[in-house]
Amino acid sequence: MTIDAAKVPPPPAEDAPLQGARESLETLTLLAQRRSTKAMLLGEPGPTDAQIDALLRLAARTPDHGKLAPWRFVVIAGAARARLGANLAAVIAADAGVDSGRLEIERNRFMHAPTCVMVVSTAAPHPKIPEWEQQLSAGAACFNLLVAAHAMGFAGCWLTEWPAYDPRARMALGLKDGERVAGFVHLGSPTQHVGERARPDWKTRVSRM
Repeated sequence: MTIDAAKVPPPPAEDAPLQGARESLETLTLLAQRRSTKAMLLGEPGPTDAQIDALLRLAARTPDHGKLAPWRFVVIAGAARARLGANLAAVIAADAGVDSGRLEIERNRFMHAPTCVMVVSTAAPHPKIPEWEQQLSAGAACFNLLVAAHAMGFAGCWLTEWPAYDPRARMALGLKDGERVAGFVHLGSPTQHVGERARPDWKTRVSRM
């Protein structure tokens, strides 16, 4: 079961008093047990249009130095999945070593999951806000979206792979000059059980000053 979009709390009014701290054991449990699901293991049902809108509204509530909103969301669903996959296949069709199998993989890149949200970083030079901080905000938006989707009852994964780094692919996906793909967030329902994976020992990544 997934949570209906109508049950997602509405955004607060501007300047409305908000709690700086709010206990939520359910949120802590979600984070402690959160697990991505491979895109090829995501099936129907995917989020409805209303659920996607609710998820994107939540994803946009991300740290954002200077209130620049240095990101945008592109929803890839329905027929657009095959169309954009065909665009990517066309990009590499003449590349050395690319065979029919590789082209089929690219045509199906967005076909495994019912929905994919391409999070685009629009970071640009700014007199006060470093581009790196703007890029971090886009990354935070990706994770906000993924966690919100899990909380709504969907499985998902955040990927990049070659289309995020190839200038030709970015053009084929409709990005503007200077824009980068922060992530492709694939969303749907899990088609099989997903077990816990090995995790790094976080204690070895901690120091105190």
